[in-house]
Amino acid sequence: MIWIGIAIVILTFYLIYKNYEARLILALSGIVMAAIGWLVEGSPVTVGTAVNAFVNQLVNGGLVPTITTVMGFGAVMTYTHCSDHLVNALVRPLTHVPAIVIPGTVLITWVLNIVLPSAAGVAAAVGVLLIPALITLRVNPVMAAAAVFLGTWGSTISPGLMFNPQIADIAYKAGEISAPDAMIVIFQEAGPAVCGAVVSAVVLAVICCILKEGVGTAHPALSPAGEVRHFRVNPVMALIPIVPLFLLVIASKQVGLLPTKTFSVPVCMLIGTGLGFIVGLFRRQDPGDISRQFCKGAGDGFNNIVILIAAASLFAAGMKSIGLTGAMIEAMKGSRSIAMISAVIGPFLMAVVCGSGNAAALAFNEAITPYAADFGMTIVQLGAVAQLAAGIGRTISPIAGGLIVLCGIAHVNPMLVVKRTTVPCLFALVVVTIGMYYI
Repeated sequence: MIWIGIAIVILTFYLIYKNYEARLILALSGIVMAAIGWLVEGSPVTVGTAVNAFVNQLVNGGLVPTITTVMGFGAVMTYTHCSDHLVNALVRPLTHVPAIVIPGTVLITWVLNIVLPSAAGVAAAVGVLLIPALITLRVNPVMAAAAVFLGTWGSTISPGLMFNPQIADIAYKAGEISAPDAMIVIFQEAGPAVCGAVVSAVVLAVICCILKEGVGTAHPALSPAGEVRHFRVNPVMALIPIVPLFLLVIASKQVGLLPTKTFSVPVCMLIGTGLGFIVGLFRRQDPGDISRQFCKGAGDGFNNIVILIAAASLFAAGMKSIGLTGAMIEAMKGSRSIAMISAVIGPFLMAVVCGSGNAAALAFNEAITPYAADFGMTIVQLGAVAQLAAGIGRTISPIAGGLIVLCGIAHVNPMLVVKRTTVPCLFALVVVTIGMYYI
């Protein structure tokens, strides 16, 4: 049964790699494994139990409100153009200080990806402004795309990323933390993640110097891009996208300036959405259209994220039914280092291969992370490492959605961009792993 389970898992991720619908593949694989485990081995985890795992995630009070409100808020920020003002406000200084152009681009994109947690979304929002500006400064177009792409794993410490609420929920159910608060997870992983981002930005800047692809090295641009310099930034609109994040930080237990229970992620996102409505009214935008944008964003969050999490839960239940989870846990119990390496390498490689680390990291967190104590680690520690590794791995995948967007803007080959982000990402992976495991 174990070998059958391994074969099904390999086939599952191969099909996801071949761009088959991930939610369907995960769900079907989970049902097949649950059926085999129940019919052949008499496993207590039946097909009905596996399906219930799917359903329970659809009504998960910790995950669903967080993800849907974050995505709805992001849609409102895009529709009201508040995100455009924030991007321009952060990007403009780069055009005046050539020495910090490449690392600055990476870090600005990284920070913006926390506020706007969609990698493809932030790539489009930042890329359409920064890449033409960098090319005007005679930065090689490939390096311009690489600098923006390297910053698209900042969402790993966003409260809107699916993994942080998921890890918090698992840790809360296990009694490891006192509340299913994603900010508890984020505060533990933020330090290593920031260090990894800075290191990766510096490494890319060094590569840029070695390859001589920085400011003034490329042929003069055929048409100058003055959008960044000529865009009139409204400071109020630029601040609105970061209001929810600011509220979450000062309401966290680590800071405690506001009551944590009152200022939850959904509440903070709805406050930000309300401010977006006010901006929209001043811009004479139809409030009904703004409402529809929020609902569409929330619906997309449920469709693209919540159901994926539910499918991963069904897949994990199938692994448990066929005995694969138990075998993996026993193998990891024999060596803490095996568990530590698996949490890093597995999601990282799957993200590189698939262009998205979601399926691998979600499945790992559902199946293995709850047993972190058996390996001498905490749930938050093990789960955070898995999702950070997945985010970094996606940033060297030639088929990642964000990369495709950026290459379309810069008119460059994706493989050339990936060649420049690989080494910085490997440095970031090492820094993040050391930070999470040993510091």
